[in-house]
Amino acid sequence: MAALRADEPNPEAKSVGRPDAIPARRKVRVLFINDTARNGGPGRSLFYILRFLDPAVVHRAVVLPREGVISELYAARGVTEQLVFEHDLVENPIEPWDRPMMRDDFDAPLPVQALRATGNVVRAARALAKLTGLVRRGAFDLIYCNGTNADYAGGAIAGLSGAPALWHVRYTSLPKAVRGVHDRLAASRGVRRIVCVSNAAASLFPHCPEKVRVIHNALDVEEFAMQGVVPLLRAELGLRDGTVVFGSQGRILPRKGYVEMVRAARLALDGMTAEERARVHFAVLGDTPEDYRPDHLEECRALVRQLAIEDKFTFLGFKTDVKPYVADFDVAVVPSVYPDPLPRAVIESMALGKPVVAFDVGGVAEMLADGTTGSLVSGEPPDVPGLAARFTRYLRDPALRAAHGRAGRLRVERDFDGATQARRIQNEIVLASGLAAGPAGSPGR
Repeated sequence: MAALRADEPNPEAKSVGRPDAIPARRKVRVLFINDTARNGGPGRSLFYILRFLDPAVVHRAVVLPREGVISELYAARGVTEQLVFEHDLVENPIEPWDRPMMRDDFDAPLPVQALRATGNVVRAARALAKLTGLVRRGAFDLIYCNGTNADYAGGAIAGLSGAPALWHVRYTSLPKAVRGVHDRLAASRGVRRIVCVSNAAASLFPHCPEKVRVIHNALDVEEFAMQGVVPLLRAELGLRDGTVVFGSQGRILPRKGYVEMVRAARLALDGMTAEERARVHFAVLGDTPEDYRPDHLEECRALVRQLAIEDKFTFLGFKTDVKPYVADFDVAVVPSVYPDPLPRAVIESMALGKPVVAFDVGGVAEMLADGTTGSLVSGEPPDVPGLAARFTRYLRDPALRAAHGRAGRLRVERDFDGATQARRIQNEIVLASGLAAGPAGSPGR
């Protein structure tokens, strides 16, 4: 077979490992609960699942707390038969009762915060009651829980409604205060299946391993290909030809490692020649969510000013569609410094033919092959000088950048194809619902 360019999809690789569909005795009615309306990995990952599920097999009804970026994405792309907004689903314990949380709400007087928290307990209980009624009225066969809070809610609704639940786990740690409840719900009869995005996430369930299936995040490999993507980043920044761009995308939070990336950039620039410094730039897409304090994006910008690299490091803010910007990266950086379960930025960048540099934390190594599709840097503690050294190495070796980018694209086609992963999840849905036809099934409700 002829060698493929990084921007060429490989139809043979896409088909490898795609399982046969488990037949269902009838269409499975599924209520998908996404516990936040904010932009982020969980909501976007669910989008690609919904997009590739067979609508003849799965009825896709989705619950969100409110309108927002994610609901607009779902509605525009027609991936649901039913979209329900349950405004009593609480995203932050001290959020106002009539609108989403804003950063200034953290400065509300303590009595106001206490009143809101008390009211939000009532709201959460009301949401559980209303969703339980929705499950019963809609004769749903399965509650699909997408997100940490959704897992708790879905586990409780399963117990109240009698419909089984499937958890899609996208986290690797939990506060001690809630870990006991989480573990009991996970082991309960109502939670039928637990799909984890990585082995790192699956390590939370040693007490019920028989329920656990690891299915990595995925994307549409045709959508995330260089063909048809019009790059925007270089033009927006006015970068000269030949500039090597080290780029990153994600929510700007301390655990996402952007302080470490800024410091590594300063170290790398210090070790470069004048000619090398003239042809390198660092860029980050994303912002700090309004329900987080302090504004870490502003903290990172202040650090860039403090280190005197404003002309070499740019934060571009939130972009609804990251593809035109990632397309202009030469190297993608995923600097998470916590056990990140399976950051989408890794596979999105590899799909666009970009080598990836990341700290070796959480599930990152389950996507990124060190020395083949990019570079892993020690993450415990974060090796900032090691990250800087990788920047310099990739800057000086365009052939290495190209080779790792091509390998990343092929890896995504083979292992992170949305249609393949959705088929696996669809099979778990059919099995968890009890509606599988044949020996694999069990009596339905």
